[in-house]
Amino acid sequence: MDGDELDHAEPYVRLSTLRTLHRIIADVNAARSLAGTLQAVVEGAVTGLGFDAAAVSLVRPDGDLVVSAVWELTEQGGPGEGINSLLGRIGSRESWERLLGVGDTWGSLIFVPHERAWAIAPDLPVWGGGGGEVPEGWWHPEDALLAPMRSLGGELLGVLSVDRPRNGRRPGPWLREALEMFAQQCGIAIGNARLRAEMQRTLIRLEREQQTLLASEESYRQAFEFAPSGMALTELHGEQAGRLTRVNDALCRLLGRSRASLQAQTFADLVHPEDARELRKIATGNGRAEVRLARRDNGWLWVHLRNSVISDATEGAQFLLTHVEDIEDRKRHELQLAHRASHDALTGLPNAAELRARLSLRLCEHPHQLPVRAGSPDHGYDLSAFEDGYRAPSHGSDHEHVHTALPDASRSGRGLAVIFCDLDGFKGINDRHGHNAGDAVLIEVAQRLQQVVREGDTVARLGGDEFVVLADGVDREQAKELAARLKTAISPPIRWENRTLRVGVSLGIGWAGCGMTINEVLHTADELMYVEKRARSAPGGRSHRRAG
Repeated sequence: MDGDELDHAEPYVRLSTLRTLHRIIADVNAARSLAGTLQAVVEGAVTGLGFDAAAVSLVRPDGDLVVSAVWELTEQGGPGEGINSLLGRIGSRESWERLLGVGDTWGSLIFVPHERAWAIAPDLPVWGGGGGEVPEGWWHPEDALLAPMRSLGGELLGVLSVDRPRNGRRPGPWLREALEMFAQQCGIAIGNARLRAEMQRTLIRLEREQQTLLASEESYRQAFEFAPSGMALTELHGEQAGRLTRVNDALCRLLGRSRASLQAQTFADLVHPEDARELRKIATGNGRAEVRLARRDNGWLWVHLRNSVISDATEGAQFLLTHVEDIEDRKRHELQLAHRASHDALTGLPNAAELRARLSLRLCEHPHQLPVRAGSPDHGYDLSAFEDGYRAPSHGSDHEHVHTALPDASRSGRGLAVIFCDLDGFKGINDRHGHNAGDAVLIEVAQRLQQVVREGDTVARLGGDEFVVLADGVDREQAKELAARLKTAISPPIRWENRTLRVGVSLGIGWAGCGMTINEVLHTADELMYVEKRARSAPGGRSHRRAG
């Protein structure tokens, strides 16, 4: 039934047409893809509404419209080459808006008569054309009828262009209403098809992302589990904060512990007490530290920790990935080098450089002004306040400096005693029995001195047959008692290769105090030792010694 018959048909004829239109709309909605929906739209306009040609221009994301489906009634029943060539043709949004604005409004339809064909821009799809004058009310080859298709929200989705009504006349009210109804339903169908297409693209993207994520997780798992060095994953928040929630086999082997035992602990539980401060510096963020961790056999292992924060896009930092590298051999080598640089190769005692370093930690350039003893006629200094030292902030240090004060002549107060020891008779042993005997004497003397001093005291070898003992926190009487014990320890004979060797010792007790230089401290003790040696030596002995 053509358009003119539709406009003048009896109600039962119109009902039949509506049924046909309903079937066509059902076919449009049943299409499984956006392309299938668009093709059903143009074919439905031709077969169900009585037009010879139809095209759909779809709105692209950039706003322009592209010809996405065409259909033309031909002898072969499909689109001809002319209209088929329009596929993919892009018309700017501006050209379409201009065309829709110059036409006559037929409800939601736009009719552009051939007299206004000048409004059709070159980039808009055009087919047919030509022809001369036609009777009034008849369809001109350059007429254009446009049916905008919109979403339920009113968004323009595309434009359905129809051409050449088969009865040759311009559409009447009934056909216009049918075309409006069809375009409205097609807009809904296209919107749904676009939504389905977007959902399918999203699902495909999510599936690919999931596959990528799974592959990444598997790659990470293998890299974590089979890494040649130790790896640990630590939570940063919640009840499990700091806990080793995940460890690899290499870390278990490194520390000689099972996976279950490690996952019940934190690095703070495993670190050596002296290295806890270094660990705290990197406990919650990126960083590196060299610390000792406890092994199952109660030993300590030097390791290098390298932390990397793992963050979530929404919740921020969540985990800490720690790479644990065994540096025991390197550390042992470094400690050996440091020990060789700071200790005497023969006796194993701290050497002169180490002695000076330890003295420098106790002394500063600024002596504390001692308070004057109340009621003292000679304005002597009151040292009772410095029985345990005076604490004052040190410069550029994280700790407080403990000022070292000199005990006064009345033997009150405690200080840092520096006992200079010089062996008597050592040169004769060297000359008579050789350097091997001399070395054996020095080693034995070093061991005896170490057995006498308290824990925390320093026994150092200055060089040759000279030793120095640092005893902190002693008064003058205690220093003399210590010197006597040192002398007693050295006096017994020393057995070497079935020979009996004897050496004595001359001692000088000096005191170190803030404001004194290290050379002054050692020189004072050396001079006092020389006084004792001179008193015991025969005339003609040495007249001066220089320490340091």
